Amino acid sequence: MNVEEINEIINANPNLSTALGMEFLSTPEDDTCMARMKVDERNRQPFGFLSGGASLALAENVAGVGSSALCPGCACVGIEVSGSHVKAVAEGDTVTAYARMLHKGTTLHVWNVDIKDSEGDLISNVRVTNYVISHKK
Repeated sequence: MNVEEINEIINANPNLSTALGMEFLSTPEDDTCMARMKVDERNRQPFGFLSGGASLALAENVAGVGSSALCPGCACVGIEVSGSHVKAVAEGDTVTAYARMLHKGTTLHVWNVDIKDSEGDLISNVRVTNYVISHKK
């Protein structure tokens, strides 16, 4: 999945993705996309570990990028995000979100997002449902 056009839109204006340090990556598969995020002062909790909320934001944003790449000209918004955090990640590490589409309907997309640390260990598993809004002209 090519996300370069979406990256240009994201990087053109300040937003949550840029504030938390997310980097979106293209993949060779049409139903997957990826994002990386370094764990630092922008997205950690006071104890020095990746915030669970930042993990959920990463998952929702990578799924949104994926839906947007598949539906040019549409607004794709998260309507449900549900996750389980299974391991802590310390500041200084980098996490990678691997998003795979489970369902592509005309108005709903469902994604499974696994977030892993630099060792490849599972940190969080998140299910994201996006609503696809067509822009009528």
